[in-house]
Amino acid sequence: MMLNLTLAPYFNLTMFMNIGPYRYPALASCLLLYLFIVCANCAIVLTIFREKTLHEPMYIFIAGLSFNALYGSTGFFPRLLLDLASDTHLISRTACFTQIYFIYTYGANEMTTLCVMAYDRYLAVCHPLHYHIRMTVKKALILVGLAWLLPAFLLFTGMYRSAMLPLCGNEIQKLFCSNWNVVKLSCESTEVKNVAGLFTTIFTVFLPLAFVLYTYTRIINATWRRSAKFKGRVFQSCLPHMVSFVIYSIAMFCDIALSRYNVEEMNPFVAIILSLEFVVIPPVLNPLLYGMKLSDIRRHIFKIL
Repeated sequence: MMLNLTLAPYFNLTMFMNIGPYRYPALASCLLLYLFIVCANCAIVLTIFREKTLHEPMYIFIAGLSFNALYGSTGFFPRLLLDLASDTHLISRTACFTQIYFIYTYGANEMTTLCVMAYDRYLAVCHPLHYHIRMTVKKALILVGLAWLLPAFLLFTGMYRSAMLPLCGNEIQKLFCSNWNVVKLSCESTEVKNVAGLFTTIFTVFLPLAFVLYTYTRIINATWRRSAKFKGRVFQSCLPHMVSFVIYSIAMFCDIALSRYNVEEMNPFVAIILSLEFVVIPPVLNPLLYGMKLSDIRRHIFKIL
């Protein structure tokens, strides 16, 4: 019996509930949400790509965030829509680890991109005379590339180790595949994998988080004794990034906490909401924050429309 479980070619996503006649409204709502994410983030990426006046470091980073939202949503929503339309929620081993890689790299890319955006704001506020020397479009593109490549490499090695584990079960208590939920099904000791996973988490999450907090501490110190007008300009410039950072940090914390908690002891609706925050809220709110808050992007989007 254990042999059959170990070699099972699929996983069962157990958090889906039988909602009866509400299935199709839920399916339509998720489809509309996915279409909004695609259209809104595509509008920002295409606007920044087309308008030469927006070819500046800050807008390059915003385009990187929007493209990452498209990347992460594509790794999550099509499978979610398929599961909502189906009575069974089985996902193949290959598809499961592919989804894990998409979603985890999306999460790491979001944090590292927010990290380099914080560095950009730090240079703009604390070193304004040297900003255009230290931060050029070319350097911004290199930073965005590194923000994507380093997590992609680290997470690939982690996913490969997890894919090689012999498993004694196939039930994942989530709406999508999660690496920690798969590791918990392992038949053998996972202490080495847990240490490697902790290292990857520290490198892709907590170090960028600490760096963002450090840069904003420096920004606050630099503006503390300046005029109210200067503080207002700095606040307006940093507000979208600060809101994105706070929202993403909360969503990420909820997802990490949910992975370590026994979902069966929670209200199922609360568990579903917490599991969806990480992959839904940032892709929805980022285009609203940057597209509506920053007048240059908003003006060009309206002109294209």
